[in-house]
Amino acid sequence: MKLRAWMAFTLAAVMVVSLLAGCANDSSPTSGDEGGEGGSKAAVNGSGMPIVADKINLKITAGKAPTTAPDWKQTMLWQEYEKMSNIHVEWEMIPFDSLTEKRNIMLAGGDYPDAFFTAQIPTADLLKYGSQGVFVKLNDLIDEYAPNLKAIMEKYPEVKKGMTMPDGNIYGFPMILDPEFTSVLAGGKMWIKKDWLDKLNLKEPETTEEFYEVLKAFKERDPNGNGEQDEIPFEGVGLGAFISYINGAWGLSNRGVRNANVDVDPGTDKLRFIPVDPKYKEMLQYVRKLYEEELIAKDIFTIQANQYYATGAKGVYGTTITTSPYTLMKQKDYIGLGALKGPHGDQVWSAVGSALSSAGAFAITDRNKHPEATVRWIDHLYSDEGSKMFFMGFEGKSYEIDPSGEIAYTKEITENPDGLTFEQALVKYVVWPGGGYPNIVRQKFFKGAESQPEAIEAAKRFANQFPEEIWPAFNLTVEENDQMATLGADINSYVAEMQAKFVSGKASFDEWDRYVETLAKMGLDQYMEIYQSAYERYKQG
Repeated sequence: MKLRAWMAFTLAAVMVVSLLAGCANDSSPTSGDEGGEGGSKAAVNGSGMPIVADKINLKITAGKAPTTAPDWKQTMLWQEYEKMSNIHVEWEMIPFDSLTEKRNIMLAGGDYPDAFFTAQIPTADLLKYGSQGVFVKLNDLIDEYAPNLKAIMEKYPEVKKGMTMPDGNIYGFPMILDPEFTSVLAGGKMWIKKDWLDKLNLKEPETTEEFYEVLKAFKERDPNGNGEQDEIPFEGVGLGAFISYINGAWGLSNRGVRNANVDVDPGTDKLRFIPVDPKYKEMLQYVRKLYEEELIAKDIFTIQANQYYATGAKGVYGTTITTSPYTLMKQKDYIGLGALKGPHGDQVWSAVGSALSSAGAFAITDRNKHPEATVRWIDHLYSDEGSKMFFMGFEGKSYEIDPSGEIAYTKEITENPDGLTFEQALVKYVVWPGGGYPNIVRQKFFKGAESQPEAIEAAKRFANQFPEEIWPAFNLTVEENDQMATLGADINSYVAEMQAKFVSGKASFDEWDRYVETLAKMGLDQYMEIYQSAYERYKQG
């Protein structure tokens, strides 16, 4: 009895000490040793600002678009956020066109920073370096220190599924497109020149056949009235965007475009490899007819973006796919089209991306001595206040709020007195131009081309035509990634090559059976088995 009493007393004492320790922890910063700017782990405040009591330094490598400021130390966003958070960032800027190569050299050589920002890290590398311990596993850190991202993941399970690697871990912070922001999910839209329709007394096309007839009229009936046949019925930078759009008229890409060549066969409810489906052949034959009759510009396979915009600014495109001809070409006579109805009655806006734009917009490495503070620092950008700061900058400087509560950029941004473009004026304050950032793109704070009134109006036309389910890009295991590095690349490259040849007439549709047989010999069954495994993991999510 005495032994039992002593053990009970000892256990009770331990419990009291534990409870007292727990209470003490709850009333103090949530993590780590006291630490200042240099080295030891800093104490992290559980909520609010500053994030840490004693200033810390982080070294972060960031991808840089040509449109962003060359030195982020001079950007108001990071200057003000340092004051708020007590976290100083030493930025290393690498242009996007060399980012992948330099990031890979850093990671392979072991000379890498505390974190990567706007990093464009593919999921294959997230898993590769995450499983090696180079990228920090974020599951528990998000659960404890990232309430804003955690809430988004809970609201949109497809985002969490896409962020989670096959080993069950999360290694990156994502770029998210708000699923309620239809215009940004759709990206480029199909625009048609309204004044040409009016002049020729044509109605907006609703079917693929009507679309063909309208393009034909644009080519032959001189809608711009200059007596020359200089109208271009359809132009784009490459054929890909047009194929993604027109696929839906044949019921293809019925889960969006993030797994480009794979969707679900509605007849069998099984995964389908789109480029061997008979309806895909029909679709290509339709596109071939448009190209052959010069209703699609002959230079669509070779035109560069700068030439595309310069020609578009002359007002000669009857139809085109872009985010906004208003902002990019200063053309105000276009309206958006919805999805076209195809010959079998299909009508799906297939050219839609996933809410998860990128799973690897931000990653923390094992060199980081302050992962908890870093998670809190990046998570703030997913909050309403953080997102507003990230996209809009600062009230009275880069934006104003009108009496109705509407937020808008100042005239310094929209009508710059020094003749700066919108983005040139904006990057003094923020860094989002160029994309790839860790954040959630919401309509109320994002004022890019997709938020302009004409883009929002266009999106209303196809908001009810999205696929019933939209997939993020499936995540593959390390072994599957190794296989797809050659198998997938070879098959996708061959599909793209033959697509161009079928449309341009360099390959006859009499060669279709040989094309399908070639894909089979290249290992299409194995390709689809890998996708099937990834799909099963996604469903179990």
